[in-house]
Amino acid sequence: MNINISEEAGVRYLHFGSGWVQGAMRIARPFALELDYTKEMMLPLLLHPDDWPQRVLLVGLGAGSLCKFLWRYRPEARLTVVEIEPRVEAAARQFFKLPDDPRRIRLHFADGADFMIQSKQRYDLILVDGFDSNARAGRLDSLPFYLDCKAHLADDGLLCANLLARRKNFSHSIKQIEAAFDDHVIVVPSRDEGNAIAVASANQSNAVSPAPIFTELQAAAQHLRQATHLNLLPMLANLAASGHFKDGMLQF
Repeated sequence: MNINISEEAGVRYLHFGSGWVQGAMRIARPFALELDYTKEMMLPLLLHPDDWPQRVLLVGLGAGSLCKFLWRYRPEARLTVVEIEPRVEAAARQFFKLPDDPRRIRLHFADGADFMIQSKQRYDLILVDGFDSNARAGRLDSLPFYLDCKAHLADDGLLCANLLARRKNFSHSIKQIEAAFDDHVIVVPSRDEGNAIAVASANQSNAVSPAPIFTELQAAAQHLRQATHLNLLPMLANLAASGHFKDGMLQF
C-alpha cells in the first residue's frame, strides 16, 4: 500500500495510493475535525456528560483526526487505537501531529477484527473508520465484527461506524449493524462526501436512557461548540429533517 500526502488551500490530506481521502487536517488548526463525517462521528458526545467517554477504542488511525480531537478535548479519556499498517502511524506523527502520549494513547498494530476477538477490555465508545486503498472495509463491515463490538461495549456504550453511502452494499451494512444491535441504531444521512455515520447502542432495554430531547441535544451541541469549536447543530437539524425524532425525542 502506498501512502501519499497532498496539500490544498491550507488542508493536508492522507491518501493510500489512490484518490480516496483517508484523512485531512487544516494545518492552522491541527486538532480540529476537518472532514464532515469525522465531525458527525462525535454525535455520541452529545448523549453523555463531559466526563464521558473514559475508555475509547478507535479501529483505524488514518490521519489521527478522531484520536487527536478526543485527546485534546476529553482529557480523562484513555484511547486505544488499532491500525493494521505501521506506516500509517509514521505518517500521522510526521505530517498530522499525532501526539506522543503513551499514557493516554495506546497503539496496537493488528487487524481490527482480530483485535476485537482477542481483546478482554470493554469500552464506552468504539469508533470504526477503517478502509483499504480501494475504500473497502473488509471484515470491519460484517455481522461477526459488529457482534464482537457489541460484546466489548460497556452497558451504556456506543458504537459509531463510518460507512460509505455510495457503495452498492451500503444498505446491507446497515442491516448487519441493526441485526447485531437489535435495531438500536440511528444513521446520520449521507452528505456530499458520501459518508454516512451509524450509531448503535449496547443498551438493549433502552438505547439511551432517558431518551434525548431535541432541545437538550441543541443545548449540548452549543456547549460542545463553545468548548471545542465543533458545531454539530447542522447535523442535529439533518437528523430532525430525516425523521429521527419522535415527539421531540431521538429514536434509536
